[in-house]
Amino acid sequence: MRSNPQVKEVTAVRGADGRWIGVLLLLTLCLLGIGARPLAAQETAPAIDSGDTAWVLAASALVLLMTPGLAFFYGGLVRRKNVLSILAQCFLCMALMTILWVLFGFSLAFGSDAFGGLVGGGDYFFLSGVGFEPWDGTTIPAQLFMVFQGMFAIITPALMIGAFAERMKFSAICWFTGLWLLVVYAPVCHWVWGGAEGFFGLGDDGALDFAGGTVVHINAGVSALVAAILLGRRQGYPQGISPPHNLPFAVLGTGLLWFGWFGFNAGSALGANESAANAFVVTHVATAAAAATWGALDWFRERKPTLLGLITGAVAGLVAITPACGSVNAMGALGVGAGASIAGYFAVTWAKVKLGYDDSLDVFGVHGVAGIWGAVGAGLWATSGVPGNDTDGLFYGNAAQVLIQLKAVLYTVVWAGVVSFVLLKLIDLVIGLRVSPDSERIGLDVTEHRETAYTLVD
Repeated sequence: MRSNPQVKEVTAVRGADGRWIGVLLLLTLCLLGIGARPLAAQETAPAIDSGDTAWVLAASALVLLMTPGLAFFYGGLVRRKNVLSILAQCFLCMALMTILWVLFGFSLAFGSDAFGGLVGGGDYFFLSGVGFEPWDGTTIPAQLFMVFQGMFAIITPALMIGAFAERMKFSAICWFTGLWLLVVYAPVCHWVWGGAEGFFGLGDDGALDFAGGTVVHINAGVSALVAAILLGRRQGYPQGISPPHNLPFAVLGTGLLWFGWFGFNAGSALGANESAANAFVVTHVATAAAAATWGALDWFRERKPTLLGLITGAVAGLVAITPACGSVNAMGALGVGAGASIAGYFAVTWAKVKLGYDDSLDVFGVHGVAGIWGAVGAGLWATSGVPGNDTDGLFYGNAAQVLIQLKAVLYTVVWAGVVSFVLLKLIDLVIGLRVSPDSERIGLDVTEHRETAYTLVD
């Protein structure tokens, strides 16, 4: 029988199509097999989260805003002949600390242990290895983590300015704040947040400092007290020192600080999550409680409630809740805030007078004392019921946490006090710390910066 050539042709075509289909299926399966491993890896490795990243970006900007807020707060409290010097010193910190942080500071704070955990190593000098992959344990880019922490490094040295306001040379401030960032701030930051182990491993011990009670406020407050004592009193202190020259400026500054502090505390959750929400709530509650308490103390003692007392109390509350905002709830925040004003009021109105030191704008009384109280308060009111926290404090059955908090306070006080003293002595030896008596009398705006804030017509 003769075969049909059309049938053979169709059969050949189908056979060829079948072979090509088989090859394509085989290639598809191979490609799927090759892609299976990265897919599994992607499921287990941390990934950048857009919501968390957006929140920490916003929080970083809020924390930066706090430094101009601090400038207005301090600027309104000094005499009018020195207001520009305060603004200049705060803006100096925004520039100088940023440069030092990206070159050396970040690595000293968050690098691997060096010198037995005393400080971080050179892993990240000049931001080497700090890219846009997720920072360890977070869902935000490493560079964003770096810049968020850098905003803390800006405002912490700026806090000290209020203690030696109206009498320190601008050049001395440049040297002191810059060196202080590297040899005082960075080591304490490494102990608490940077993963230090061993003798200096305060974070490893379980010390609670969510957003900077020890690292920022106790550190700056104690160092500021040392500077104020070494510099000595201002001319005419206390009788010849006039009251705040522009209280509305100070109120504006307080408002900016209160607003920016939500980024400071809630941003320290490093994500848009329940922990951030709790930090936001307790920050507001503690600040309100502290403002009301200081105002009530003023009203009782001076027979009049003062605006200065209200804003000072608000700042004390912001300071105190900083270490505790990741571990206390809203009811605990009431105790932290009220206690901050009681402790700070005592330090400012009694201890400062009795001891006779001239802490110009009460940096130690507000930041140092309230910061210490806040660290202890975390050990009192911490509860594992707070999202992201698994530590209880004294009032929830864990008395040992108070001792851990006190250890962190002690380490910070000793390190900040001793190293700041040495730095100040060295700077005084080389260039001198204090302006001349004539410069102090005329005012630092003119003598240090050749500018005036106000044009006065007689």
